[in-house]
Amino acid sequence: MEQRRLSAVVLAAGEGTRMRSERPKPLHLLCGRPMILHVLDAMAEVAVTRVVVVVGHRAEWVTKTLVQHAPSTMQIEFVEQETQSGTGDALAVGLTGLPDDDDDEEEDVVVLPGDTPLLRPQTLAALVRFHRAGDAGATLLTAEVRDPRGYGRVVHGKDEVVCRVVEEADATDEERAITEVNTSIYCFRRSILAPALRRLTPANAQGEYYLTDAVSVLFSAGYRVQSLVLADPMEAAGVNDRAQLAVAEAELRDRINERWMRRGVTMWDPERTYVDAEVRLAPDVSLLPGVILRGRCVIGEGSEIGPNCILTDTSVGRRATVSESTCDRAIIGHGAHVGPFCVVRPGAEVPDGAVLPPHAVIDAPES
Repeated sequence: MEQRRLSAVVLAAGEGTRMRSERPKPLHLLCGRPMILHVLDAMAEVAVTRVVVVVGHRAEWVTKTLVQHAPSTMQIEFVEQETQSGTGDALAVGLTGLPDDDDDEEEDVVVLPGDTPLLRPQTLAALVRFHRAGDAGATLLTAEVRDPRGYGRVVHGKDEVVCRVVEEADATDEERAITEVNTSIYCFRRSILAPALRRLTPANAQGEYYLTDAVSVLFSAGYRVQSLVLADPMEAAGVNDRAQLAVAEAELRDRINERWMRRGVTMWDPERTYVDAEVRLAPDVSLLPGVILRGRCVIGEGSEIGPNCILTDTSVGRRATVSESTCDRAIIGHGAHVGPFCVVRPGAEVPDGAVLPPHAVIDAPES
């Protein structure tokens, strides 16, 4: 079973009206990187052979972004859900992007929403292992939460087998009291998934084809359906509005800062240090309070940045210092000293060992 093929379908067709933005919800930035790319980054560390992304609202924008910035090793197929008819319909559309195989090799399909950027690769790998170890037809990633309002509830039968997931709008009072909730992250046996989706109906409060209804379809057909409960419910936190975006951003920044500190970077005050996901830091870098590193900054070994600096897509050499200054798409040489209160503008270069006096403004050389 461990050698079975693994594919993935990412559901990213929704408009995200609660974001109140022209930007498609999957493309809102978290630590400088579009939200859906964090989902793909997690999959890139798992043995996923094929990825289908279901697009819809502003499909061209989403597709172009992923083509340009998705992990280079990942082969992505795009399919469009023209009418927003629910997650069950979205997955049915997504399966059309997976080719029909001539061989009889069994395959599993991971299904994820494009708005769960905090999912860790280790968790996704654990879901697949648990699914295969249980020889399940479907495995749900679930979470135990204190306040389950707004989530689909996971209903168990005998031997902890999952018999159905009920959305809150359709739940009874007893079902609403359940605290194990669905995260909308699944692993399915592919051979039985499409037939299950064909049996879905929109007979619910929203008039949509719920993917969650596939659980009861598979259970009724005699397949094993099980759940894997997350140790950290934050991993499955969805992002539906700006407030939830800020919560996810704070969590992701904490993870980024902790990772760099464990790799030899000093942060005087991690709560006031902001490092984007694509920044690269060498050992013995020191970041003082109020530092913001945006985009693809690269900071060389032994350099000190801060306090109160904003660097965007800037490269800093070894043993340099930048204090209370702004640098945008610039190059700071080895051993250079910049600041305080300097501005290094796009395309400008500060030579090795140079010392910029306070309030200096450096422009790119004229071509």
